[in-house]
Amino acid sequence: MLSALIGPVTGLLDKFVEDKDQKAKLAHEIATMAERQAHEVALAQIEVNKAEAASGSIFKGGWRPFIGWICGVAFAYHFVQPILIFCVAVSGMAVPELPSFDMGSLMTVLGGLLGLGGLRTFEKVKGISK
Repeated sequence: MLSALIGPVTGLLDKFVEDKDQKAKLAHEIATMAERQAHEVALAQIEVNKAEAASGSIFKGGWRPFIGWICGVAFAYHFVQPILIFCVAVSGMAVPELPSFDMGSLMTVLGGLLGLGGLRTFEKVKGISK
């Protein structure tokens, strides 16, 4: 949203600021304003993540492992389900209707978690974290 306002605001500088150096300085400040704001938001989120990770409470620091296990079990079930159906059918038993789920949603969450897990491994290898 800030990016859309930068062009018109820098255009107004020509009307109100006569000094070219001052105008260039102000234009640069306005142009980097959105980036600085996004950087500040990212730093604030990092601080929140540090506080969550430092907490011994399972409710604050334990949600990532929980989601990881749930996604892992669901991923395994998705690929084990055909084998289960085959084994039950070969044994002569009636094949029950097994539940299915949206694999696209699972892969979105699991892919994000694996990306975060990869970043965590990178931090450990570099010695950035404990």
